[in-house]
Amino acid sequence: MVKAVRGMRDILPNQARRWDLVEQTLTRVLQQHAYEAIRLPLLEFTELFARGVGEATDIVEKEMYTLADRDGDSLSLRPEGTASSVRMLQEYGLLYNQTQRVYYAGPMFRYEKPQKGRYRQFYQIGAEAYGFVGPDIDAELIGLAWACWQALGIESMVNLEINTLGSSEARQRYRKALVDFLTPKSEQLDEDSRRRLTTNPMRILDSKNPATQALLNEAPKLPDFVDAQSLEHYAGLKQLLAAMQIPYRENPNLVRGLDYYTHTVFEWVTQDLGSQGAVCAGGRYDGLVERLGGRSTPGVGFAIGLDRVVLLHELAQANVEAEDRSADVYLCVTHPECNGAALVVANSLRAALPTLRVRQHMGGGNLKKQLKKADASGAVVAILIDDESLDQQTLTIKHLRDAGLGQETVTFEAGIARLQQH
Repeated sequence: MVKAVRGMRDILPNQARRWDLVEQTLTRVLQQHAYEAIRLPLLEFTELFARGVGEATDIVEKEMYTLADRDGDSLSLRPEGTASSVRMLQEYGLLYNQTQRVYYAGPMFRYEKPQKGRYRQFYQIGAEAYGFVGPDIDAELIGLAWACWQALGIESMVNLEINTLGSSEARQRYRKALVDFLTPKSEQLDEDSRRRLTTNPMRILDSKNPATQALLNEAPKLPDFVDAQSLEHYAGLKQLLAAMQIPYRENPNLVRGLDYYTHTVFEWVTQDLGSQGAVCAGGRYDGLVERLGGRSTPGVGFAIGLDRVVLLHELAQANVEAEDRSADVYLCVTHPECNGAALVVANSLRAALPTLRVRQHMGGGNLKKQLKKADASGAVVAILIDDESLDQQTLTIKHLRDAGLGQETVTFEAGIARLQQH
């Protein structure tokens, strides 16, 4: 038997219902904040991520799925969405002297060690804003994420951490100071941190190794290198978060793993998923458009890890009605010759009641068997179709969840009114 590729997870029907609920909720919040949808290709030229994300990052160095097409071009499955968003908006002339608020959703791909909450194919919903220089847009995006958690009922399970990296120049000064401090002590670092010392040294601050963290206690501190303009921007952000009453914790070791970040960085983290603590991450990337060949354009955004948010939603709301109901209305037939009539009635019900899920029984069987299937589907009512249903424009409704209501035959219009109550 052929099985799924390791790290490429299957999402089964009962799981997909919760996924749909979470995605629809997040999309609704994004649209309420006037962010517009874009759709990104799965494949991009590898150069896009090498230039955008950074050649020395873990993502580009060892996590991308890369292939050569028949023309010899190097292509990669997208490992994240921001570089693709910039490429798209720049390619179609939607950035220069304009502002944009957009969001995207879909699968990303990274060659990582699979575990609960971490997959090689994972799903993100990201929001991006371009053309805004002040801290107000940073605050709007953080507030947008907060609104998402509130809409899902998981706001008590996540905590906001923030930091500022300063300007690109300030970041480079700190990078040099950190390398100068750690190089003579490299033998005390864990293996990953030794490798990062020559490629992406600021990621060492993220190390989970206790010995490395102890060594970092004596290292230069990033806030000491941040420029005055960036500190003013950061102070403005904190004032706005206080005004919005969004609690946060300052984390001076929060640097993010992508080269394009400058100034504000933030993460929403949880203690409820074990080692996979980050559920949403983002920040400001004012130099990214230039790195990808465009004119200077400020940008800021975040990406929500749907795999982990769905897990949190399941912990917070284990008894979601959509989880155990695959239909609202279930059509049964009194004998096989009524299948044609049932198809007509089913389509009429879907047209009249677009928010309800209408399922018609398939596969034959007597009425008792069909009603058993109707009950197992979670449907609230069964509609019994006989020869007279079309001729007389009636519906025979059997209530499955309230035995006291029993069974009734009503006109089609009255039946629609009854079903609208469910």
